[in-house]
Amino acid sequence: MAGLLKVSVVAADHKVWSGEAAMVVAKTTDGEIGVLPGHEPLLALLAHGQVRLTLPGGERITANAEGGYFSVSADIVTIVASEAELV
Repeated sequence: MAGLLKVSVVAADHKVWSGEAAMVVAKTTDGEIGVLPGHEPLLALLAHGQVRLTLPGGERITANAEGGYFSVSADIVTIVASEAELV
């Protein structure tokens, strides 16, 4: 593994989760996308659905997110949703 992703999941009015992850999977308007360290830069619109994070130890965290965007740049993943909460 090339490293870890630095991930921030935020809603319009609060931070939902931030930390390091080995993988992020999110539903965009073009379909579901998975991101691993070293992924090419990306900007996509979020669709209503789940954001799934796999942490370095294998633990999984899931958040429901609606609207907003999904950004990847230099192993930094930023998910900004109009509404989001951990499930």
